[in-house]
Amino acid sequence: MYMLRYLLLFVLLMSGLSAYGQSHLSRVIEDFDAGWRFIQDDDLEDGHEIDLDDSEWRLLNLPHDWSIEGPIDRDNPTGRGGAYMPCGIGWYRKEFTIPAEAQGRKIFIDFDGVMANSKVWLNGQLLGERPFGYIGFRYDMTDKLNYGGKNIIAVVTDTYDQPASRWYTGAGIYRHVRLVMTDKIHFDNWGIFITTPEVTEVTGKVKIENTLVNETDKVAEVVIKTAISLVVEPDKLVMELQSNGSIPAGGSELMTQEGFIKNPALWSIDNPNLYLATSMILIDGLIVDTQTNIFGVRSFEFKADSGFWLNGENIKIKGVCLHHDGGAVGAAVPKRVWQRRFEKLREIGCNAIRTSHNPMSPEFLDLCDEMGFVVMDEVLDTWRARKNNADYGYQHHFNKWWYADNRDTVLRDRNHPSIILYSAGNEIRDDLSSPAGFATFKGIYDLFKKYDPTRPVTQGVFRPNQSKVYDSGYAELMDVVGQNYREEELVAAYKARPSRKVIGTENGHGRDAWLVLRDNPFMAGQFLWTGIDYLGEADWPDISWSNACIDRIGNIRPMGYQRMSWWSDKPMVSIARKEVASGGAGSSIKGGETVSHWTPRDYDTYDQATVEVYSNCETVELFINDKSLGEKAMPQDASPVSWDLAYTQGVLKAVGKNGGTPAAQYESRSAEYPVAINMVTDRKQIAHDFDDVSHVEISFVDANGVECPWAEKPLKFEVTGPGRIVAVDNGDPTYHDSFQGNKCRTYQGRCLVIIAATADEGKIILKASTRGMDSASVKIEVAN
Repeated sequence: MYMLRYLLLFVLLMSGLSAYGQSHLSRVIEDFDAGWRFIQDDDLEDGHEIDLDDSEWRLLNLPHDWSIEGPIDRDNPTGRGGAYMPCGIGWYRKEFTIPAEAQGRKIFIDFDGVMANSKVWLNGQLLGERPFGYIGFRYDMTDKLNYGGKNIIAVVTDTYDQPASRWYTGAGIYRHVRLVMTDKIHFDNWGIFITTPEVTEVTGKVKIENTLVNETDKVAEVVIKTAISLVVEPDKLVMELQSNGSIPAGGSELMTQEGFIKNPALWSIDNPNLYLATSMILIDGLIVDTQTNIFGVRSFEFKADSGFWLNGENIKIKGVCLHHDGGAVGAAVPKRVWQRRFEKLREIGCNAIRTSHNPMSPEFLDLCDEMGFVVMDEVLDTWRARKNNADYGYQHHFNKWWYADNRDTVLRDRNHPSIILYSAGNEIRDDLSSPAGFATFKGIYDLFKKYDPTRPVTQGVFRPNQSKVYDSGYAELMDVVGQNYREEELVAAYKARPSRKVIGTENGHGRDAWLVLRDNPFMAGQFLWTGIDYLGEADWPDISWSNACIDRIGNIRPMGYQRMSWWSDKPMVSIARKEVASGGAGSSIKGGETVSHWTPRDYDTYDQATVEVYSNCETVELFINDKSLGEKAMPQDASPVSWDLAYTQGVLKAVGKNGGTPAAQYESRSAEYPVAINMVTDRKQIAHDFDDVSHVEISFVDANGVECPWAEKPLKFEVTGPGRIVAVDNGDPTYHDSFQGNKCRTYQGRCLVIIAATADEGKIILKASTRGMDSASVKIEVAN
């Protein structure tokens, strides 16, 4: 949606707006990602000086996370929280020109996220600073520019003091940057707020609050026009609004528009329809500013007795918590990386995401809108009290920056239809039941309501029976009471006061936790910790959390398939086998890791198998080499069914049945010795765009084409044509090699290569090779 927003704006400016009046020097948005110089130097102090020679600095394009480049080292100060990645001070510089004709206009620079403790200078003059690395910010460059001549912008990022976070943050200008040029009369930044206060299937009321800024010395008489269409049909208007008003000299004005869309296409989880609002300011018939916003028409509410309702439908929130890294790409995550991950989450039945524990990128939330995930939008992990492994964390900035960081998150995010909750914090260690705790929450709560009164507010409360939040009255401050883990405590809190609306804000993967949600109508939902493995919060030799439904490279674990059996509405069945450790020659013991295949590590010692079958069907029948091992009914308590059987090579198959009729099937074949490399790409065509990449999954197969899950061999990669390797990974929690090299060893039989384009057209060929086998390759077309 990042590129879509500005493409739609360009198309409308070039074609559709002529119907509303003659275009003046309207808003211009320029991608500012390309052509930056970078150096990592802890001792450099004058990187902002105009005359500094940066010719030896590295030339690169943004977004850029320099920490993910490594090396991974146990002695790196980031420690367990930072995945043992490097930290320090990074400098970025860029030379650019602004035409002389632009003088008299307003010119801003927008950063979507800089990690961390950033300072920005223009031509040697400080524009500002921002310690918090997760929220975007804007600086006004108008009065400091050299029009028609050379300009130097410099940015310093500082992650030197460690440990600063409980999870991997990345380092650098890791999100997009833009230049924005407007008239002196313009919409304020994040100044258009669109809500749908009344929604039915036959009509949807749309309310648009426009904040306009007048930076001239005269009162401005303006006309506001808004054109609304479906995103998929931008040239077919469904509603037009017009308002007249005045903006005081040197001031701002809020102008509200309201209208109704007939038979609206509602935004929902299954059908996430989106609308495009193109807003224009006209003076004497000339368009002086234009802005586009994406929104959805939908209604939602939380009820104490029945949980969450969306467009009049009672829905269980089946959510996961996600951190902001994309695995091997670090914090600079292409949109397609998130899209592929969301596809995997949707496959297991997930319909909700908690942004743990900070604002995500704009593209992340765009995808939630586009793909139909509801969102708990969380801002902070810390107030004033420190947390373990975060000695230099946000607690040092809270008093000065809490208001700006929460405010800007709400202003930036409030038009996203996916967002249904704001969170005031995660497992806050401050004394919540004290007067200071009450006052802090109330301050954040009131801020949320000031800038967006349409969303309820919650919090991921930590050990509430110890903090006494259910007894002190603190829980009643929340619109929806949120609690992490200890699900039975939350049930008891509800039963003690049934007027409470409740939700599990962080939950384990166990069956008991799921049954609390499934069997209690008042429970609105849960968010698993976590949906996908993330970097950090792991003790050496591990570098990543590894107890998620999906691993770093996108493989669904057995626990993910079990979750699918609980969450998915589609008939499914899956097999999980207990891999058995050798107990001596010719013997074995039950236990060990659980895997989703029928290939033991050692055929000679593996003689007895324990198999679990996950399914949402009524019954399951198990077969070995087409011989039935019996049919069993799936238990009502969400347990799997299991079989103990003598191990036999061949095909293990499970068939799920409803009403005696097969509805789903899963089979796994035992593999022989690996003889070939197998490569599969998720995209055979990509664009020359940071946010578009192709994921190439690589494995070894035997002579029958069966994947060999225990083949762990080194692979070397070579790219020809207009492409580059963005990252390599194998999902191993103990992976210590470079994520950005051209080599990777398979782990549990697999590895992943992420490819990006380096030109607008051509053919990329990725070749993989290893000793003793023929090389293999895939082709990826580049076309914009």
